[in-house]
This record gives sequence, structure tokens and C-alpha cells, in this order.
Amino acid sequence: MTPRFPLYIVSKGRFDTRLTSKTLEAMKLDYRIIVEAQERNAYASVIEPRKILVLDPAYQVRYDTFDDLGDTKSKGPGPARNFAWDHAISEGHAWHWVMDDNIRDFYRLYQNSKVRFGDGTCFKIMEDFCLRYTNVGMAGPNYVFFAKRKQKIPPFLANTRIYSCNLIRNDVPFRWRGRYNEDTDLSLRLLKANWCTVQFNAILQGKVKTQSLSGGNTREFYAKEGTLAKSRMQVAMHPDVSTLVFKFGRWHHHVDYRRFAKLALVRKPDVSIQSGADNYGLVVKDLSADRRVPA
Repeated sequence: MTPRFPLYIVSKGRFDTRLTSKTLEAMKLDYRIIVEAQERNAYASVIEPRKILVLDPAYQVRYDTFDDLGDTKSKGPGPARNFAWDHAISEGHAWHWVMDDNIRDFYRLYQNSKVRFGDGTCFKIMEDFCLRYTNVGMAGPNYVFFAKRKQKIPPFLANTRIYSCNLIRNDVPFRWRGRYNEDTDLSLRLLKANWCTVQFNAILQGKVKTQSLSGGNTREFYAKEGTLAKSRMQVAMHPDVSTLVFKFGRWHHHVDYRRFAKLALVRKPDVSIQSGADNYGLVVKDLSADRRVPA
């Protein structure tokens, strides 16, 4: 069970931890990791060089940060994400995966258990689901800590934000932008253009919580300025659905996705789904010996 579309990781300052890289290698999946030129050798000391793509600096120069600060601070992962998008197109792919570099594992939520995937079946399931429909623009797994084992939740939620592990249809007329909140911004621009998004609860990602791992944007952004700047930018980007709130001891943005609930998934006319069918060989008893998470 391998994904049909390419897997990309965007990474900075984490060649020593490289959590997502280790996760995909343990699942025996091929991938490319995008790094800046000055860090290429550090990453090549621990990752096969053929898997490493060096970010073209032109993507940083022309990136739309949605502010007037220019090069005075990091532009975040958006340029590397756009580079991955164009690289996938150059290889003839219709979709691509792009992931943060701090994902420990992927899980199947089933009957009050979260069971770790040992191969690429999780990606194949999400791909196959999206390819049944004509109007899915982006999809991905929910965070493992947002989906409670003993709480009744649907297998997927349509038309909300997709974070950190994104399956993107390559022909949608958008690209990443924004120094912060690029996931939320892309999700909202897709929804406002009547594309659907799909967030899976049946498939989950074990992403490390923001600011808990050094590297990435932790030093460039959050350690210096907290979360107020990123929250303010989200409100500026989408004031019609976003508000600034203070909770849990820090600033956040709140996005109201209710206006997009009316968007319906449109199934392709040649797709027939048999009730109760399982095409992936997901036998829970065979997975149950693998590592679980309690929450």
C-alpha cells in the first residue's frame, strides 16, 4: 500500500530530529525533503541525498508574505510549499502531499482505538476518497490530540481547515501565501471559490504541538513575538470569517466555517461505492499489537 501521489516534507533547522522523515522511512515510503541551500549538507549527513531537494531562492524572493516586512524576518514555510507544488506538476502529478517536519506517526481511529499505521495505507485511503469526487481541492488527517477515542465523531469533516499534512489538487488556481497561517488561508480561499476540503478523523496525524520542538518557525517567530502577530494576520486576511481571541494564556485567531457547510461533495458519475466495503485489508486484530495512543 503505497500512495499514488508524491510526498514532500518542508524542513528547516531540524536535520537532527527530522520526525516526519523518520516516520515515512519507518513506513518504507519514498519522499522528498525540501531544505534551504545552507542546510543541505547537514541534512545529507543523515538522509539519502537523492531525497533532498534544495529550495530555489527565487521562491522566497517572489513569495507573497501578505505584509510589508520584506526580508526583515523569516518568510515561513510557504515558499518551500510552493516549490513542492511546482515540482510535483513538473513530474506530471495531478495531486501532491506536503507535510510539516514534526509528525511522529499516523493512526487509524476505529472502535475507540488509535492504532499506528505501519505502511502507506493511510495515504492511499485518503487519496482514493478524494478521487471519488470532482470538487475536492485539499484534504488531510486531523491532529491525533483533537480526535478523542471515546467521543462520537464522524469519519471525516467537510469544508474546514487542513493543517500540516495536506493532499492538494495541483490544478486549483491558488498558491501558498502569508508569512503565517498559510494553511488556514489556503483552506479559506479554496472554500470561498467553492472547492471542498476534507479533514479525516478516521485517519489521524501525530503532529508535535506548535512551539514544542526547536527549529522550524519556533525560533524565528514564536520565541520572539508569541502568537499575536500571526493571529492578527489571519484576521487581516479573512476579516469576514476571522476574529482575534485570547485564551489558554495566549492570542489565537478563531475562524467561523459555518458559512461553508452548504458546499456539497460531488461524486464522479462513474464511481460506485459498495456499502460496508473494505478495499484496504484493514484488519484491526492484525494491527492491535502495534503502538497505540491513549487519548
